[in-house]
Amino acid sequence: MKYTVTSTVQAAKEWQQQLRLPTGTTHLYDSMHAAQKPKRKLKFITLDKESNMSTLWRREEFLRICCKEELAEKAQDIEVTIPVKKSQETWYNLDPGSFFVNRFWGRRPDGVAINVALKIVYILELKLSTDRDEGFLEVKDAAANEQHKSNIGALKAAAPEWEFAQSNFVVGNRGSVVESDFYTKLKKLDVQEGKKDKLFADHVTQVCEAHNRVIVSFLQQVQGGTRPTTEGSRENIGHNVHV
Repeated sequence: MKYTVTSTVQAAKEWQQQLRLPTGTTHLYDSMHAAQKPKRKLKFITLDKESNMSTLWRREEFLRICCKEELAEKAQDIEVTIPVKKSQETWYNLDPGSFFVNRFWGRRPDGVAINVALKIVYILELKLSTDRDEGFLEVKDAAANEQHKSNIGALKAAAPEWEFAQSNFVVGNRGSVVESDFYTKLKKLDVQEGKKDKLFADHVTQVCEAHNRVIVSFLQQVQGGTRPTTEGSRENIGHNVHV
């Protein structure tokens, strides 16, 4: 069987998209929100969709942290130290004076959780990674932290009385999830002890189902379609493989 570059790239894009559909990111954050410890007040803000920093700072609970003007000032100091990407050069050249602040307001975390009573904000990020190498978790975790260093740094400078932290959930492109890391993140986000196992199992199931859909799509592309079968009420996706 000949695998084309186009098919491989498309499959990778679909894999990434599947994990960001309601069966991916939203499902995970919604489950953590529902499994909060009793009387804890950690509120997951972006359950239904991602929001950029500008959208978040229209909400009352975030305006209580600090005003938009002060946050913009602190963000400018950090953003100017971050290189302009090649894909951003046209945007930068149009208006260099406002580029850095606008780039900050356009930054889009996958999720945000806030505990107003304890003055804690968590930036949440779901990252997809190749998991061929043993240290893939640490590499992708560092990349996610680098992605949001402007958010975290500006917030800490603008509201030093608050605590700001980041929790990254890394999924390997072969469906792997590091159990110890996942449980550590659940504890940090106040998930009830008795609900962690089910939440982990549900998350792995969602990951595997997304992975399966992408494999089916990939084989459809390279084979020109699939052949239905009644064997075990499953679908034959070729090469005597059933899903």
